[in-house]
Amino acid sequence: MPMEANEIEALIREGIPDAKVIIEDLRGDGDHYSALVISETFRGKSRVAQHQMVFAAMQGKMGGQLHAMALQTATPDAAPDFAKD
Repeated sequence: MPMEANEIEALIREGIPDAKVIIEDLRGDGDHYSALVISETFRGKSRVAQHQMVFAAMQGKMGGQLHAMALQTATPDAAPDFAKD
């Protein structure tokens, strides 16, 4: 069963409370998403560790309820211009 973008965002924000989350449904099928997650808690962590934090926040939904998610993570100062407040 596909996940809604707002469900993904809620899970990530629950696990990483300061996160800014931008999600795009890549195919319109609720099963293939891209996510940009921006958080100060990523500072000093490797890209792998950052992604592990996001996947942990997904509470086991990756690979099951959610088939695919292209993930990009950043600290607030390294976020793409379009994502900065």
